[in-house]
Amino acid sequence: MKTLKFPTSHKTQLMDISAEVREAVIMSGIKEGICVVFTPHTTGSIFLFENADQNLRRDLLSALSKVIPSDAQYAHVGSNAAAHLKSSRMGASVSIPVHEGRPMFGKWQGVFFGEFDGPRQEREVIIKVIAG
Repeated sequence: MKTLKFPTSHKTQLMDISAEVREAVIMSGIKEGICVVFTPHTTGSIFLFENADQNLRRDLLSALSKVIPSDAQYAHVGSNAAAHLKSSRMGASVSIPVHEGRPMFGKWQGVFFGEFDGPRQEREVIIKVIAG
């Protein structure tokens, strides 16, 4: 198991962590199995997304803000209800097949950490590769 720890620099942002996931799979030595990528945060998320066009990342953040605006009235006592809702919509984990020692990403696919309540000094992502 590998734990990534990193800061975020914006209120909302998407960080491509595909290289770190790929490295964790290779370093595990597991040739066939599954890689689970998980975040324990309720205002951050892990999801698969297109990794070639950075404009699409901005489009996703914009679309989420339209559907779940930060300035709307929410019953949540804190000021970060929108961050919790965005995170729950995007998910906390993904599972990726491992074949011949490599994660089986699609051609334009990557693993992303979504920050919805930043900036934060430290965020965590847990990567577990399981033989199977």
